[in-house]
Amino acid sequence: MARRAAPLFALALLAAGAARAYPLDATGETGITRLEAFRLGQKSSERRGEELLPPGALLPETEVVLSLLDRPDFAIPPADPQLGADLRRVLGADAPAYSLALLDLTDPARPLYAGVNPDQGQNPGSVGKIMIGLAFFQALADAHPRDLEARRRVLRETQISADAFIRNDDHEVPFWKPGDERVVRRPIEEGDTANLWTWLDWMLSSSSNAAGSEVSAQLMLLRRFGAAYPPSPADARAFFAPAPSPALSKLYLAAMLDPIGPNGLDRRKLQQGSFFTREGKRLVPGTSSTATAGELLRYLVRMEQGRLVDPFSSLELKRLLYLTDHRVRYASQPALDDSALYFKSGSLYSCQPERGFVCSKFHGNRLNYMNSLVLVETPGRNPPLRYGVAVLSNVLKKDSAEVHAALALEIHRLIEARHPEKPLPPGARPVEGMPWQAAKGATTTPGR
Repeated sequence: MARRAAPLFALALLAAGAARAYPLDATGETGITRLEAFRLGQKSSERRGEELLPPGALLPETEVVLSLLDRPDFAIPPADPQLGADLRRVLGADAPAYSLALLDLTDPARPLYAGVNPDQGQNPGSVGKIMIGLAFFQALADAHPRDLEARRRVLRETQISADAFIRNDDHEVPFWKPGDERVVRRPIEEGDTANLWTWLDWMLSSSSNAAGSEVSAQLMLLRRFGAAYPPSPADARAFFAPAPSPALSKLYLAAMLDPIGPNGLDRRKLQQGSFFTREGKRLVPGTSSTATAGELLRYLVRMEQGRLVDPFSSLELKRLLYLTDHRVRYASQPALDDSALYFKSGSLYSCQPERGFVCSKFHGNRLNYMNSLVLVETPGRNPPLRYGVAVLSNVLKKDSAEVHAALALEIHRLIEARHPEKPLPPGARPVEGMPWQAAKGATTTPGR
């Protein structure tokens, strides 16, 4: 198996097809060692006067907070006709191929919402991994309902070794341990061992299908053993020994689907129903997966309210989605460099014979799904911006990654136009008391 390595100062160049998350100062709390590697890489680049990571990727974990935690009754407002018309104008003739939902939270007292086909569904691809995250944190809360430290201990101390559920996936993930001069990126191999927090990071940030299936298997064990999780390796093997079996499929679907409704979501519009690897699907058959832009946006709102399971779980999900490395697809738009992005994307494409057409990645002529879910927070301006957007597209024979990046610029400009930037007094924060970084040139210390 070929391995790619790079010195710490070149870490951001490692993954042109992946995006990694979680704040860089959280290695000690989580045991996700690649965070420390990337932190060291950022320090090295700063000493040379270079920019390794965009400014929006550098928030400390104390500044990744839930913006609607004090507004549990917040509801997405009715659609604004003018904003809806603006979005349809941006999409043009391709509008029927989109499901799009946009919520502007910059002024929480006057939120603005609009959508284009927001209830039009399609397979979410890797965006469905956010539902594995939700199901896992629900099961963890059910096992330890009043003991947050027990939950943290499970996430930090449980060591998981890759097994047959990872077969076969070519997504690369970062491997690093203290003292290494280089980060190695390669697919997960059977026998690779890491803690649960790292597996969640691999699943949601590197978007590893192997990690998605391994976490799904651990979810089933967590549902089966509860507070006694993790079981011994022998007990875990015995649990899966009859695979495939109807009993295992029933447990898996209950673990994945039962949390959807109680967390305020509609499973007719958002569900992940299967493992992400071929062997996982063979061992534990599931059901179909679907998403709509409107329901994905509701996921973001529930997360910001602390209502995905509970505030602890919501905040951990948000931290796991915080994009702290190379930006791709929708997130690659340079206009978003100063913004913190909480991001998940996924794609599915396929081709059929067509005279004069050459099939290539993200250019499908039979199917060309590209899905993006992003919460954008832009602290370094007055007023600071905050908005959520979900985009599902099936625009055939176009580079869907470039299409989403171009759409990101158009949407960002719409939000900027709605909130014109105002001069900021020297030393002042963009909004008093908000958990933003100080504005460029300001002397205040960022608050919590």
